[in-house]
Amino acid sequence: MSKLIEIRDLSKVYTRGKQKVEVLHHIDLDVEQGAFLALMGPSGSGKTTLLNLIGGLDQPTGGSIAIGGERIDQLGTAALAKWRASRVGFVFQFYNLMPMLSAQRNVELPLLLTKLSAAERRKRAAIALQLVGLSDRASHKPTELSGGQQQRVSIARAIVSDPTLLVCDEPTGDLDRQSAEDVLGLLQALNRDHGKTIVMVTHDPKAAERAGQTLHLDKGTLVEQTARVTA
Repeated sequence: MSKLIEIRDLSKVYTRGKQKVEVLHHIDLDVEQGAFLALMGPSGSGKTTLLNLIGGLDQPTGGSIAIGGERIDQLGTAALAKWRASRVGFVFQFYNLMPMLSAQRNVELPLLLTKLSAAERRKRAAIALQLVGLSDRASHKPTELSGGQQQRVSIARAIVSDPTLLVCDEPTGDLDRQSAEDVLGLLQALNRDHGKTIVMVTHDPKAAERAGQTLHLDKGTLVEQTARVTA
């Protein structure tokens, strides 16, 4: 299996006034194509910063990040935005859905950046909603959906452009246990059956158990890495 993510000597420093805060310290990490990786650690450990760097939402202070052999740390702002739109799907804790749009239209949003026709956008959004089990909720607005259903809509939006990589920031953090289990089962299916590489930040050990590999960060340093076989 080939490496999808190759990170070398990665550092991230934020400047707050005259103070410099190094959030990540010389991280080395490889993630295989088709892996499901959980990032864990206490608040302030740097896991969300690392996730944002992997997803191209931020740029490192030092070191390199290659995704699929492409050095995204060397891309300019416009090129990085184009790369994100075609290669990465994002799933956030609080869904980030547009309240006035239906589930179908929310899922279509990333496709507005493409040259696809309106008919093709609708077709792809319908397929994505079917994959997450919400075909019968396509016309519903977010306020008409449960938290778990809203998160599944956000996952459909994340996969509608068929990205190589899914980055998930606390995807079950705002859900009850049953809804969380449903969402985690969906992520596992996307990983297992559709070959999506997933990097997920979580505080929840039960969520991390669904991943094939768990990486622990503490104070910006990789301190432990465990791998296991998942059913």
